[in-house]
Amino acid sequence: MTQDIQDPKPVSPVQPIQLGPDDSFQFRCRKGIACFNKCCQNIDIMLTPYDVLRLKRRFDLSAREWIDRATVDFHMDGHGMPGLKLATKPGTRECIYLTPEGCSVYEDRPSACRYYALGLLSMRKQDSPGEEDSYFVVKEEHCLGHQEPQVQTVREYRKVQGLQPYDEANREWRRIVLKKRSGGPAVGKPSQKSLELFFLASYDVDGFRAFVASPGFQELFELDPALLHEIATDDEACLAFAMRFLRQTLFGELTIPVRQDAAARRLARYQEKVEAIERAAAEKRVAEQDRMYDSLDD
Repeated sequence: MTQDIQDPKPVSPVQPIQLGPDDSFQFRCRKGIACFNKCCQNIDIMLTPYDVLRLKRRFDLSAREWIDRATVDFHMDGHGMPGLKLATKPGTRECIYLTPEGCSVYEDRPSACRYYALGLLSMRKQDSPGEEDSYFVVKEEHCLGHQEPQVQTVREYRKVQGLQPYDEANREWRRIVLKKRSGGPAVGKPSQKSLELFFLASYDVDGFRAFVASPGFQELFELDPALLHEIATDDEACLAFAMRFLRQTLFGELTIPVRQDAAARRLARYQEKVEAIERAAAEKRVAEQDRMYDSLDD
């Protein structure tokens, strides 16, 4: 008698039970547990805007400098929505900030690291005005933390892990990403310009601050001087305003006042540029014709 031999199906580390904030789960990670550092040796960490803000500030770098040194680009959807992941050491899957003693940026570690061994799932139901958060346990084979005799609620774990400022700062960004993904084909393929603006507003807080301070932005939008001061001096305030800008740019949610005469001035400048281009093209054609006629006389 013969038996069919089949490859076993891969087992997902995600436990299918959804948890609410006051549901309990068993887990503890500590320095001395046999699997210490294992999870940091095989990472795939998507970064949020507040992750970038905290880490660039830790190293006293501009956002762009830190991004260039410590991240890799990836696409969050089929339309090329730009995202960032934490870089790994060359030739490995090991986090660049991992040391034998543990995480070297622990106080400013990304939100994905803080949540482990929990996962966060945000979903917006059809015809629902907002998203709903739920949580689930991630049980990887190497992790012994699930055998530790410590039980806590999701709410208690999030508090111990210092997730409140991360979730508050990232909530609007998650909503934007979720709305963009759930919009589907009806929204249409985004332009390259909109993708660049998404990256700037999401990750490059210093570049976005300079963008807001530029003459073109100031000419188009009418901002309160107090808000401009906050944007210029406070990273969190600048990030919050960047989310307002994204919602206005991507979805037409008008919360940033536009100067009444700005559109007319921009249209006039555009028309001037078009006319200048047309004049230059006409002059080039005349010059080429003149050269052609001159060659006939030779």
